Amino acid sequence: MSGYGAGMSFRLAAYAVCIEDGRVLLARHVSATRESNWTLPGGGVEHGEDPFDAVIREVAEETGYDAVVERLLGVDSRVIPVAERRVPSPLPHQNVGVFYRVRITGGELRPEPDGEIAESVWTPIPDVAHRRRSSLVDVGLALAQTVPATGHVAAVPVGGLIQH
Repeated sequence: MSGYGAGMSFRLAAYAVCIEDGRVLLARHVSATRESNWTLPGGGVEHGEDPFDAVIREVAEETGYDAVVERLLGVDSRVIPVAERRVPSPLPHQNVGVFYRVRITGGELRPEPDGEIAESVWTPIPDVAHRRRSSLVDVGLALAQTVPATGHVAAVPVGGLIQH
């Protein structure tokens, strides 16, 4: 990625799509400005960390659950223009998300201690459309429902209840 950082910020993240009994596990992210929206459990991959390991770590940190990866669903790459960034920045931002189908195996649901996830809840999939949420929720659900051979879904438009 020679010279990559000069014109754009970049983040590699791993996300868990946990679906049981027609419900998906969502996490309510609260920003420093106290604005909140729903997202999938997951987050940034640390330097030297495998995304496969990162998604299990993130589920445990954010929800209190133990989990196992069942399969890779796909990879989503989206560029967020400067004007659409929630965090002020002079640069556009590229987020590359690796989405995994994850099964909960134990643990106890709880908020993230000293973190940005205020709560996690099992949400009936039809109810997701009525929640203020990150576009990655729609990407993860589309990947889980269609399981495209290429591991890629069309871009999700943002606006209204769907945000970057």
